[in-house]
Amino acid sequence: MAPLIALLAGTALARIAGLLGVDALDGWHPALRVGLALMFVLTGVAHFASRRDDLIAMVPPSLPRPALLVTVTGVLELAGALALLFPATARPAAAGLALLMLAMFPANVSAARRRLTLAGRPVTPLGVRTVLQVVFVAAALTVTLGG
Repeated sequence: MAPLIALLAGTALARIAGLLGVDALDGWHPALRVGLALMFVLTGVAHFASRRDDLIAMVPPSLPRPALLVTVTGVLELAGALALLFPATARPAAAGLALLMLAMFPANVSAARRRLTLAGRPVTPLGVRTVLQVVFVAAALTVTLGG
């Protein structure tokens, strides 16, 4: 749920900053870029912090080198978050992040089916996780296609 909160709170705060006169954030599209960036910083850092072992365990057993996959996806999330903050790179970054989320979704399915934990709590149930994934991908596609 923390990524959703980061997306919503980051977008709302950036939009408020735009309304208060920060020209670079004047509009929903730039505010959404900030919200997505915040979300991906949060999730990207998790790939290298205390939840790393849980994320490695989430990688489907059929995939090779789970630790390397977690490292690579974490680096991609952090690089994508940074690229979202610059108008010239925001659209391709958002498109790449949408594809990355789709590519990583099977790990969430696998984790739910195997009843794994994340930070000591059960992973998000598959139905809820699917809805969240749709929201996250839709936000990234909005940045990709938006003005």
